[in-house]
Amino acid sequence: MNSELMDCRSFSGSNGQNRKKLGVIGGMGPAATALFFGLLTKNTHADRDQDHLETYIISRPAIPDRTAFILGKSKENPVPAIIETGNKLVELGADVIAIPCLTSHFFYDELSEGIHAPIIHLVREIGSFLHRQGISRAGLMATDGVVQSGLFHTELDSSNIRTIAPSPDKQRQVMDLVYNSIKANKPFDLNTFLSIENELRENGAQSILLACTELSLIKRDCRLSAGYVDALEVLAMRCIEICGACTVDAEV
Repeated sequence: MNSELMDCRSFSGSNGQNRKKLGVIGGMGPAATALFFGLLTKNTHADRDQDHLETYIISRPAIPDRTAFILGKSKENPVPAIIETGNKLVELGADVIAIPCLTSHFFYDELSEGIHAPIIHLVREIGSFLHRQGISRAGLMATDGVVQSGLFHTELDSSNIRTIAPSPDKQRQVMDLVYNSIKANKPFDLNTFLSIENELRENGAQSILLACTELSLIKRDCRLSAGYVDALEVLAMRCIEICGACTVDAEV
């Protein structure tokens, strides 16, 4: 275990005064943002309120759809609104920014130039997690924007991890789950989800990447078995570590 994490309580001070303050650009979508904050709280080793991270969240669901813009189906560029939101968080005191939306990482370079605080690169964090776990073939459940942009393919290739995407028919089902069920606050079809997973595993996936934060809600509600990498869980754990608190599994 990283020695920095083992003694994180000692360097954070009795009231966490040396910790970094976290800013969260939320609302993409709102349910995923709410789940992320719950995971952040659940996974922080805390004996009292003061042991948790100081966190600023702006939920801005009016940010234009990222996938539609990436695919050329909309001319509404989400980047200005994301940058504006990030800098509002910096004005509030945020030292580091988290974005619980994988598709928005397509714009990471632009966002990094425009937002006056470092942004956690969730795609890279997932790649590092897979590498540490010894996973060499990962099945990808994500939006069309993420799949067609090659975000994960590019990042994981550098770690010698093969990305396995769904067939076109199954990818349409992923989008239906995300947009017509979860984002629409309607019931989702678990059998559809499992059929996508089965195809990815049949094609060699050792683990399934829930690489759209809406899909994390399926994992939460259905108590899925092992064999998934949940983007929101990875982000929550890294936020805790980067900001200088202890995760629940740290030796304290």
